[in-house]
Amino acid sequence: MFLVVLASSVTYLQQKKKKMVESVSITANEDILVDDDGKPKRTGTVWTATAHIITAVIGAGVLSLPWAMAQLGWIIGILSFLICSSVILYTSNLLTDCYRSPDSVTGQRNSTYMEAVKANLGGRMHLICGIVQYTNLTGATIGYTITTSISIVAIRKINCFHKKGVASDECRFSNNPYMIGLGIVEIFLSQIPHFHKISWLSIIASIMSFGYAFIGIGLSLATIIQGKGRSTYLIASKGQFTPDKIWNMLVALGNITVASSYCQIAIDIQDSLKSSTPENAVMKLANKIAIVTMTVIFLLCACSGYAAFGSDTPGSILMSSGFKEPFWLINIANVFIVIHLLGAYQVLCQPIYGVVETLAKQQWPSSTFIMEEFSMSIGKVKLNINLFRLVWRTVFVVVVTILAMAMPFFNEILALLGATAYWPLGIYFPVEMFIAKQKLKKRTFQWIGLQTLNAIFMLLAIAVACAAIHGLNESLRKYKPFMYKG
Repeated sequence: MFLVVLASSVTYLQQKKKKMVESVSITANEDILVDDDGKPKRTGTVWTATAHIITAVIGAGVLSLPWAMAQLGWIIGILSFLICSSVILYTSNLLTDCYRSPDSVTGQRNSTYMEAVKANLGGRMHLICGIVQYTNLTGATIGYTITTSISIVAIRKINCFHKKGVASDECRFSNNPYMIGLGIVEIFLSQIPHFHKISWLSIIASIMSFGYAFIGIGLSLATIIQGKGRSTYLIASKGQFTPDKIWNMLVALGNITVASSYCQIAIDIQDSLKSSTPENAVMKLANKIAIVTMTVIFLLCACSGYAAFGSDTPGSILMSSGFKEPFWLINIANVFIVIHLLGAYQVLCQPIYGVVETLAKQQWPSSTFIMEEFSMSIGKVKLNINLFRLVWRTVFVVVVTILAMAMPFFNEILALLGATAYWPLGIYFPVEMFIAKQKLKKRTFQWIGLQTLNAIFMLLAIAVACAAIHGLNESLRKYKPFMYKG
């Protein structure tokens, strides 16, 4: 049933766009409020696109990259960062040329990843794409809810440690009240209609991500300069290659690959760009700026954190298991994490909101509840309220919050979702669409190179998924639903 609904959604979108193009005549007049597909005029620039990408990739997960480096050692770790960044830049640029079809500059717009896959590959491949994409994005919102609550609890724990000592049994707090509080805030933020209206939120969130990343880097460098750094290793960590160590190495590779990927929202970001300069050219520049920035910050954070903690590097260097002093600075960093994740949550949700609202408009095009926008003002702020958007997005946030409370070990599930989504969304579909678009012949040099890239990352994804299942099995034995305390 879900497959049929997804297919009908894409067909509806394409038919709607065709009718809009026929009925709307676009001139050079700057007062015109719609683009060539009849949608509200896009206003995004290279800087708003860069902010969206940075908000998506430089998340709280950057603070776990020192742990990944500790599992892999200097040589494999640094190589992994450089290779993953190079590959994601290459495949993201391939995906950028699929936003319009058949021509990358003048063709018809594909506003979602699913539309791009259907336009370039045909058949039912877009259904697989949709299932993987929206499952992964929903999972990420649950993971963000958990991570945000952990950051808030970390503030309380660090203050408690400062007053009562690290060994105090009183410094354990439930995450549930903070997840509920986050859910309430996200209900309000979820009423922002679409990507074009959340650029300000992405810019604030990306500034916050730089803030806590550089606090972590600064504290690590201070530890090293003071001569308190721990022993590090060129390859992996000290000791024999036990099964647990191999599992951890695979999880570390998964953390690096998943942290660098944003392909699941790349088309949606590109769809927010104004078309005065071809969107693919602007998006490629945004890809380059964002990925170079991401790689520098990832390497700085991973290398400095590993040099500071050595083989004992914790899962997150700014949570309660990492740095504990100066407590006020660590509290500021955790506040930055919370603000960043509030914005990142909305960036990831926009494609989910969009596809459900499109389905609803397709099924009930004459419904006032679904179609009509009501204007209201709060002081000088003017708002457009849609009743369906209000109800459905509220329900979505409530369900995500309940699932986060029920499954505090969801980060292991997220690792599994990330591993299974990274390869198809970040590698397979961009490569296959490029081959189809360029009409590359089989067994040519370029075709063999692209398929080799496909195969290598497919095997890596399978290995990381196995490691994630192993970690999930361990977590199921340890945690109780709705009872987690940090």
